[in-house]
Amino acid sequence: MSQETGTGQQTGGTGDGAGHSTLGAYVTGGAEFTRDTNYIEDRITRDGRPGTDGEPGWPVEAGRYRLIAARACPWANRTVIVRRLLGLEEAISLGQPGPTHDARSWTFDLDPGGVDPVLGIKRIQTAYFRRFPDYPRGITVPAIVDVGTGAVVTNNFPQITLDFSTEWTDFHRPGAPKLYPEDLRPEIDAVNKRVFTEVNNGVYRCGFAGSQEAYNDAYARLWTAMDWLEERLSSQRYLVGDTITEADVRLFTTLARFDAVYHGHFKCNRQKLTEMPALWGYARDLFQTPGFGDTIDFVQIKQHYYLVHGDINPTGIVPNGPELSGWLDAHGRESLGGRPFGNGTPPGPVRPGEEVAPGHGPVGPESAF
Repeated sequence: MSQETGTGQQTGGTGDGAGHSTLGAYVTGGAEFTRDTNYIEDRITRDGRPGTDGEPGWPVEAGRYRLIAARACPWANRTVIVRRLLGLEEAISLGQPGPTHDARSWTFDLDPGGVDPVLGIKRIQTAYFRRFPDYPRGITVPAIVDVGTGAVVTNNFPQITLDFSTEWTDFHRPGAPKLYPEDLRPEIDAVNKRVFTEVNNGVYRCGFAGSQEAYNDAYARLWTAMDWLEERLSSQRYLVGDTITEADVRLFTTLARFDAVYHGHFKCNRQKLTEMPALWGYARDLFQTPGFGDTIDFVQIKQHYYLVHGDINPTGIVPNGPELSGWLDAHGRESLGGRPFGNGTPPGPVRPGEEVAPGHGPVGPESAF
């Protein structure tokens, strides 16, 4: 999101010159962290119709768009998971910036020559300025870019995954799961709202709190929600219904980062995820499900948070821990029933070129991924 996660802001302008700090400012002294949730709300819909609230519409068209989603960012990670679960790899290409960025935007420093091979740009900022030359808000991922014009279409991350499920159905793989089934949408929406405000965003409210009072409030809210999730998941395998849904995708990307960065870096340290039996079992269950753990790059995740948040971690030291092999331990969640993909099937192997780098996931049997 703002830059990577709805945190520091970049301003508009097209210059590449000096004067741009590589360190983001994420904490405002004495203030509670408030996320900027004003996004480019354009929709990509089946027939290009506008959204229900009048958002500009773009037509679904295989090969027209490129999803830009950094591995490090939890909000971008959601789009990568949903794209993979639904089998949209052939319809929507994927560009992945490196784990760090400067004050201007994410850069494609992992690609040859530091240039995205499809868009031909070094920074996602360029795609924003091609659409809005004086774009004043955060340059965020995930973002969808119109390849032909090189201009950003939308960065409205909650809607992107819902539209993948509901508007791109003509391009879903055979056996694609129903991640947003109509009969469960009211419950999914209610769960997602609480998970977003209290957990997904709650860890940031702790980490970027500008006062002890703001931190104490954020900490209390986070752990109230974590306890609610622990209780809920003690008796059911998935968050809503008996299959994986959008709700599970949204919670998973926070849980995957919890012990690696949020527990220490963001001071969310009442307990580790590994100390909460239901949540830890649930997280392992999803991690070991094709489409989830095979998108998680722990090395990039830690590099991002510990290097970019310079005002929280001024030394720039990236910790060696925590131990990650437990992600591949048996979870026993099958005893709760449930069918991960409902009447569908798991996705196939990760698309060549989109694999997590060797050594960037948990150490375990070669058959794990």
